[in-house]
Amino acid sequence: MLALVKRDWLVTRSYRLPFVLDLFFGVVNLAVYFFISRTFAGAALDKLGGAPSYFAFATVGIVLTGVLSAAATGLAGRLREEQLTGTLEALLAQPITVQELSLGLVGFPFLFAGIRGAFYLLLAVLAFGVDVSHMSWAGFFLCLLAGAAAFSALGVLLGAVVLVLKRGEVLVGLLTFGMGLVGGAFFPVSVLPNWLEPIGRIVPTGLAFHGVRSAAFVGTGWAGDAIALACMGAIGLPIAVWVFGRALAYAERSGTIAQY
Repeated sequence: MLALVKRDWLVTRSYRLPFVLDLFFGVVNLAVYFFISRTFAGAALDKLGGAPSYFAFATVGIVLTGVLSAAATGLAGRLREEQLTGTLEALLAQPITVQELSLGLVGFPFLFAGIRGAFYLLLAVLAFGVDVSHMSWAGFFLCLLAGAAAFSALGVLLGAVVLVLKRGEVLVGLLTFGMGLVGGAFFPVSVLPNWLEPIGRIVPTGLAFHGVRSAAFVGTGWAGDAIALACMGAIGLPIAVWVFGRALAYAERSGTIAQY
């Protein structure tokens, strides 16, 4: 797993301009929401999950959406690249288990998204004045870790979809975007239609957004979300790895591993 993470880091580092532009785009995205928040400076804050401003609310959405995207689409994206470059068969010929393959391929995108998200959050606090004086650091990191487990389970399942359907990355992107939107990344779940609001409160993204915002801006009320996310990860990740193994076995039997 560490070898796969190191390899992906070396590949990413070799393309320096896209690497820098990726970070720069995130800063620009943060600034856009900062100026949007100034437009609604007088808006009511009672629906923002304890966030002191809409910008603080959106910052958590931006950070967690990046982590969700990396965890959910990282494996699918890496598998797609391996297929396109013709290296997937060579990788599978190595003495590597299904667990090592699935978690190793998603490792670097996920770790990079987490570090990048922490940088954006620090920038929001230092440069844009987001108030985190009530933050529960334990709750913040526990919600992040539990959310990571739940998101990773989803990512491994979506990787299985790519192995079987080949062009499943469109479905992967659509599902990730939908979960972020319904879960309350950039607006409160309470403004959703009545039939959609309950879904927004129970999907992993909704639990993660609420838990992290509660820990960051209130300091309490995050424990239930962390426990629910941890249970989703503990149950979902072994199932997802098993499904990925079945998808891999199907691709090997049908001789379609290298097809894209």
